[in-house]
Amino acid sequence: MSVSAEPTPGKPTGTASYLHELRSRRPAMVHDLAVLVSAESPSTDRSATAASADEVADLGARLLGIPPERAGHHLMWSHGATRVLLIGHHDTVWPVGTLSRWPFAVDGDRATGPGCFDMKAGLVQMFHALSVLPALDGVSIVVNADEEIGSPTSRAFIEHAAEGARAALVCEPSADGALKIARKGIARYRLDILGRAAHAGLDPARGANAGLELAHQILTVAGFASRETTVTPTTMSAGTSANTVPASATLAVDVRSFDDDEFTRVDRAIRALRPVVDGTRLAVHGGVHRPALPASASASLYHLAREVAVDLGLPEPTGASVGGASDGNLTAYRGVPTLDGLGPVGGNAHAEGEWVDLAAMGDRSALLAALVHRLLRP
Repeated sequence: MSVSAEPTPGKPTGTASYLHELRSRRPAMVHDLAVLVSAESPSTDRSATAASADEVADLGARLLGIPPERAGHHLMWSHGATRVLLIGHHDTVWPVGTLSRWPFAVDGDRATGPGCFDMKAGLVQMFHALSVLPALDGVSIVVNADEEIGSPTSRAFIEHAAEGARAALVCEPSADGALKIARKGIARYRLDILGRAAHAGLDPARGANAGLELAHQILTVAGFASRETTVTPTTMSAGTSANTVPASATLAVDVRSFDDDEFTRVDRAIRALRPVVDGTRLAVHGGVHRPALPASASASLYHLAREVAVDLGLPEPTGASVGGASDGNLTAYRGVPTLDGLGPVGGNAHAEGEWVDLAAMGDRSALLAALVHRLLRP
């Protein structure tokens, strides 16, 4: 599909005009989305994220009037001391080559393509929203390239950008249109089990079966879950051949909770694990990856977003608590009021058929613009 870009109109005056202006930019937003989606950007492919960073930098420079600062493939736009921080990412979970079988396409009000919903449409909406504001003094923007793998190289970059901010607005996808007012945190663990190999037929009793120990630990770890805290054994492996008692095994564990105290409880329980099978040994690695984003961190901003929506003549957005984490967890942990899910309406994140509601892009962008405008008031 081919989409022609339209020139970005001049800046409107007053928040009441943001909605009309940004709704009128739908063709330009669709074009910009097509460009970003066409730059495939799996987190671990450095050449791909470099090319994607260039496209995002070009879009931001065109709409904001200044180029970004760069830290590797992470981008930052700064307009003086930060009062409002906007956060997004341009990496995706989709490998290079996905576009060859699933290209960006538009059918009526729906756009599809790898990474369109999570979260390249959010970047398009963010830059267009900021472009209509009369001034950007106090606004900083971070777009990182490794959010989908836990922001290992951008975490310090984001935390530094958040210093002194009165608000962090995360342009990740909405939850069926709802703002994300709470997110579970994540802890990740790896259990390494060491046993002793032996021939499974000739002398199995000489072995210490790491695979059998793995089975015991899987059941024990799964029992650490509580009503809202999930403790999920995920990837696992054991053994080297079908006729050998396994000498080693590995188990990954994913822990999610809205309550940071729960991470302390589960961490103590995991570190207290002891082997059951004679002759095996157990080592535990890992810990809290991202702390929780509690509803208390978003409450004031959520209230303001609902006020702003009414002022614009839009329906009041609802709020949702979700199990996935984002970079908003990091800013909330630093004490910065944080509201997430300000990005696109759509669905199927990380799945075939990921899609964006194009008819909602202007409204979501206007909501973001008016919210930043209110937060920048003296």
